[in-house]
Amino acid sequence: MRAASRRWRHRRIRTARLHAARSRALGICVNDDGTLTMPFSPQIIGNPILPAIHGGMTGAFLETTAIIGVARELGAAAPPKPIGLTVNYLRSGRALDTFANVSIVKQGRRIVAFEARAWQDDADKPIATAFGHFMLRPTPGSDDE
Repeated sequence: MRAASRRWRHRRIRTARLHAARSRALGICVNDDGTLTMPFSPQIIGNPILPAIHGGMTGAFLETTAIIGVARELGAAAPPKPIGLTVNYLRSGRALDTFANVSIVKQGRRIVAFEARAWQDDADKPIATAFGHFMLRPTPGSDDE
């Protein structure tokens, strides 16, 4: 195995473990319809007076949703690499389960633009949206390496 291939494989495994660890820590699970769920937990509360979900948890959930959703939709062997992510917080996340989905806005050979949405009670009333770009990682042994 070439040294470059070994480095790529090691980086891919490390990245996959990172996202798996984040998903486990937040309790994120993938539903049959392709949406993701982040169950409510007292550990994700940022403002105990309201109580409201911490914005960082919402942002991490949207980023995880985008990575998992884009990788699944494109059948990617490795998770895409985030280039940029903008999160728009629209309303407070209450002490409820949160759901999210992602859609690909535009796809090129190496870059994917996406939009992710998170909601609680009503999918038409998102608590946050995210827009960003991912760089697709080449599959080992392909011409793009």
